[in-house]
Amino acid sequence: MLGLDERNCRLLHHLPHQNEYSFHPLLSKSELMEGEVGLSDYLERAQRELDKFDGSVDAIVGYWDFPVSSMVPILAQRNGLHGPSLESVVKCEHKYWSRLEQQKVTDALPAFALVDLNDAKMPGLRLPFWLKPVKSYSSVLAFRVGNQEDFDHAVAEIRECIGAVGTAFDYVLSMLDLPPEIHEGHGQMCLAEEEVGGQQITAEGYCFGGEPTVYGVVDSMTYPGTSSFLRYQYPSGLPQEVCDRVEEICKQVVRQVGLDRTTFNIEFFWDSDKGDLSILEMNPRLSQSHAPLFEFVDGVANLHAMVRLALGKDPEMPFRRGRYEVAAKWYMRTFKHAFVRSGPSRDDIEQVRRAVPDIIVDIVATEGANLSDVPFQDAYSYELAALYIGARNETELLERFHRSTELLHFDLDEIGRRAGGAASLGA
Repeated sequence: MLGLDERNCRLLHHLPHQNEYSFHPLLSKSELMEGEVGLSDYLERAQRELDKFDGSVDAIVGYWDFPVSSMVPILAQRNGLHGPSLESVVKCEHKYWSRLEQQKVTDALPAFALVDLNDAKMPGLRLPFWLKPVKSYSSVLAFRVGNQEDFDHAVAEIRECIGAVGTAFDYVLSMLDLPPEIHEGHGQMCLAEEEVGGQQITAEGYCFGGEPTVYGVVDSMTYPGTSSFLRYQYPSGLPQEVCDRVEEICKQVVRQVGLDRTTFNIEFFWDSDKGDLSILEMNPRLSQSHAPLFEFVDGVANLHAMVRLALGKDPEMPFRRGRYEVAAKWYMRTFKHAFVRSGPSRDDIEQVRRAVPDIIVDIVATEGANLSDVPFQDAYSYELAALYIGARNETELLERFHRSTELLHFDLDEIGRRAGGAASLGA
């Protein structure tokens, strides 16, 4: 398990077929996800650990974004194990290459363009548009551009930081025979794409034997007036015919990129006024943020699909066998740059657990931290904590969230405010 963390380790030990599995960490989450990505070194260290392991290695998996998502197919291939091809994974991860593949089979995507940071010119797209590196994660270095000043600011910010991931992504690209549209140094370019609006949703699925399956659709809600997530909620409240269209588009693009023997998640916007669906991005992995939600509602975390596929078996995901009718991952955020004087104590967290059955509390902003130094924050807000909550209905879900935020206290010394934000619950 690349980057195995405590919360997902607990979920893995709830999976069916426990007597068949023994889970072992392969490099730590902090090693893989903090600081500049040293992919070549990560791969060498991981292979050394595998070589000296005195048992059998039957599967290599990971649920994190890059570099883990690219390491899985590389290590699986080197060790003769089940997994997707590296090319199919990179066709998903490279945002521009992914768009080129998507447009071959669907028109459910916005207008887009490639931007070279070495000679950055405003693309001929309708304003506003979003500018982001061709490889990034968690909305890091994603900027909304409404005019030339916004564009110049975004280019400067991205240019300064893109190498932390872009250099390693170039290393992955060097392992492939690339088409003319994708070339050396492409990992440090940007994708610009016109802004689309509506309800954001994510389809979770897997492909086994060349046949894609979508087993759940999750709604994503943002804080009002911002692009920062408030919660992910499962199951989706969208009409069934929309979910059916989402499933069909997923199957088209997964087949097009050649993704197989792996989980995937594909993010969409649905414009209810126009009836339009637009792909935001596709990921060659599951979303571990959704794992507790599937366990709450369906009875098994989506990690089950990841493990079974890596062993060469059909996941056959269960449906609606969980303890709750609805579940959500809630984000406590602030839109203020601040120093964390104190955060929730162990007693505070235990009080929340007594008040809200089965809640999972992940504290992100700890005492003594500057929020700008906390990894994987988006460009417009700072995450303080994440709460995973199950409930009988949406009303109870909201009540449980508000009760939790009343009991979790953060004492912040404000330094400044991020653009486009408003004060958040619990901040």
